[in-house]
Amino acid sequence: MSEVKRKKVRLRDISISYLLKEVDEAVATVIFIHGFPFNKNTWKPQLEDLPDGVSGIAYDVRGHGNTTTGHGYFNLDVFAKDLLAFIDWLNVGSVVVCGVSMGGYIALRAHELQPDKFRGLIFCDTHSFDDSNEGRIKRFATIDSVLKNGKRAFSIGFAQKVLSDRARTNKTEVVDLVKSSIRRNNERNICATLLALASRTDTTHTLRHIQVPVLLLRGSEDRIVSIEQMKKMEELIPDVRYQELTGCGHLPNLENETRFNGEIRNFFISKIL
Repeated sequence: MSEVKRKKVRLRDISISYLLKEVDEAVATVIFIHGFPFNKNTWKPQLEDLPDGVSGIAYDVRGHGNTTTGHGYFNLDVFAKDLLAFIDWLNVGSVVVCGVSMGGYIALRAHELQPDKFRGLIFCDTHSFDDSNEGRIKRFATIDSVLKNGKRAFSIGFAQKVLSDRARTNKTEVVDLVKSSIRRNNERNICATLLALASRTDTTHTLRHIQVPVLLLRGSEDRIVSIEQMKKMEELIPDVRYQELTGCGHLPNLENETRFNGEIRNFFISKIL
């Protein structure tokens, strides 16, 4: 089995930290994008179980994990252009991108900007819609709470929100990973990312024009992304498969990695390789 290596590269105004799983004579490359406010380590179960012939990369989004903050003015366009610059630098041709939650928002906007960079898309517990006014107000309230109570209190509450009851009870290592990932970020970057999420654009109008195969995955107990939101994406995307992962919350790649990895493997075998 190929070793997962830790790497860094300087692109645009930041230093990007990433994990690389190389294979000999790769016929496809997948890039994993984590959700808010986590980091690349949440994708280790996927990097270690990729189909034959597929190389894998998981990177830290600007201001998360070990990727630097740069100018500090976060928005989804900045995140998307970081991804596109990273794809160009890799020089492996078009890639498959798998994003969970915020990672899906980034992938959707990057695809809207430069669709030719993509060979396939995997969207996990994410959607194409912008925030409602109610959603924005909730994010602003979260910023106030982080500034008042700190990231430790935020990490405890957020872990309860994103994980299913089963995962919180039976997978203490996942709970610890979620909390520690949040605490590795500073309060400023957490708040800056919340503002970026609140100001993101709606990409629903682009879904009909996606010309690559798409896999949609959702944890059946997700409290953040609704089944209606993802079913709307399924309705609009031409070449798409939607799958619910029973008993999982917002992070099924960690809550049931065996099932999640199986869905990715099937997608690559049937649509990419």
